[in-house]
Amino acid sequence: MKVLGIDSSGLVASVALVEDDNLLAEYTVNYKKTHSQTLLPMLEEIKKMTELDLESVDAIAVAAGPGSFTGLRIGSATAKGLGLALEKPLVAVPTVDALAYNLIGHRDYVCPIMDARRNQTYTGLYRFDGNEMVILQEQTAVGIEKVVENLNRRDEAVCFLGDGVAVFQSYIEEHLRVPYSFAPAHMNKQRAGSVAALGLVKAKAGQIVSSDEFAPEYLRLSQAERERLAKEGKKE
Repeated sequence: MKVLGIDSSGLVASVALVEDDNLLAEYTVNYKKTHSQTLLPMLEEIKKMTELDLESVDAIAVAAGPGSFTGLRIGSATAKGLGLALEKPLVAVPTVDALAYNLIGHRDYVCPIMDARRNQTYTGLYRFDGNEMVILQEQTAVGIEKVVENLNRRDEAVCFLGDGVAVFQSYIEEHLRVPYSFAPAHMNKQRAGSVAALGLVKAKAGQIVSSDEFAPEYLRLSQAERERLAKEGKKE
C-alpha cells in the first residue's frame, strides 16, 4: 500500500511518501515560508524524484488538526483537491497522534505539546508497546499546568516534543517532579513521514473517508470567533 502524507498544521510544511515499510521520500521545511507557497512545489519535487504516478497512490493522509487554523485549511484544501482529482480516499490523522508517532518505540511516556497560545497547549499522552501506539489521553486543548499536574500524578518518566517545548520548557523544568527529556531536533516537530506511516496503519484498518467527508478538527475556536464571542459577552 502506498500513502501520501501531508502536514501543514504548524510552522513546518511537510510532504512524504510511504510504501508499506519504506519511507520513499520526505520533504520538510521549517523556514519563513507560507504553506500555500511550499506544499505543492514540495509534492511536485517528490513526484519528480521518485518518478511517482499519483494514480498509484492508495490513500492521502493529512494532519487533521489541531494546529494553526490557516495551516490546517491549506493542508485540508490540498488533500481534498488531490483526493477529488485522483478519486482517492483520505485518512484523517490527528496532529498530536502523528507527533507522538515520531517517537515510536520510545520506552517512556510521550507527551507532545503544541503552542495553542494564551498559555494553552494542544497535547495528548502516549506510550508504545513495541511499535504499537497506546493512547493514554486523546488529544485535547488544556493549559500547561494541567499537563504537568497529570504527569506528576502518573509518576512515570516522560519525553516531550512539539513547538510548545520552546514556549513551556522553563515551566516544565520548574514544576515537573518526574524524570523527563526532550526529543532531539530531527524528531521534535511535525513530519509528514509520521503522518503517512500512521495513515497507512489507519488505512489498512479501514479508517478512511472521502474527500467530501473530510474536515479538520480545530479543538478550539479561531481568534476571530473568540473575539466575536467576547464582544457579545459570551464564553467559548
